[in-house]
Amino acid sequence: MRNEELADDILIVHWEKMRMERNHKIEKVTDNPFLNLYHMDTTTKNGNKMNYYFASRNGEDEIKARTHSTRGEGMAVYAVTRENPSRLVMIRQYRYPLDDFIYEIPAGLVEADETAEAAAVREMKEETGLELDIYEGGEPYFRGPFFLAQGITDESGKIIYGYADGEVNLNAQEESEEIEVCFVDKKEGRRILAEERVSVRAALLLIQFLQANEKEPFAFLNE
Repeated sequence: MRNEELADDILIVHWEKMRMERNHKIEKVTDNPFLNLYHMDTTTKNGNKMNYYFASRNGEDEIKARTHSTRGEGMAVYAVTRENPSRLVMIRQYRYPLDDFIYEIPAGLVEADETAEAAAVREMKEETGLELDIYEGGEPYFRGPFFLAQGITDESGKIIYGYADGEVNLNAQEESEEIEVCFVDKKEGRRILAEERVSVRAALLLIQFLQANEKEPFAFLNE
């Protein structure tokens, strides 16, 4: 065994031991249908007791502090328009915690009986009215799942890439949703990043879009 591999194994054992010694006691604080607050009675790395709170969409037996799963509860859609791949589909959505509109990319939760890809097609249709043709090429590790805000939640999600077709139709939006559909070229993308409120996931993907080649809009997935 190489020294590097031995060092990695020792580090893994170290972190596993620390995790076991912290002896987390976790209790569900709220009882809401979609998102709940959990209290963790734990210890710091120095052995001091600490109260920690986090939110999760998962039930008590499925929270990731217990399962250590990376399963994605949600997904987001990076889609360029089929007729003009130099435009990225974004949404401008009202968010209650901000009491304001923010630029995002289409996204949503994966239901129990569907894949992330199926959820992407469904959510794109519901939020924008557009049809999504999924791009399946490239490396799978560019799709995740990736964690979203690990300081306050255990939620993770995948990124689904594809082409968008059709006409905008907002009739399928839920009553609580206020969404505008935006077709963003690179000039508008730079303005959004400079002047608007943007989710971090949308910002990172928009930065990627600014570097993309419209003739091969998903070439970056092949690296």
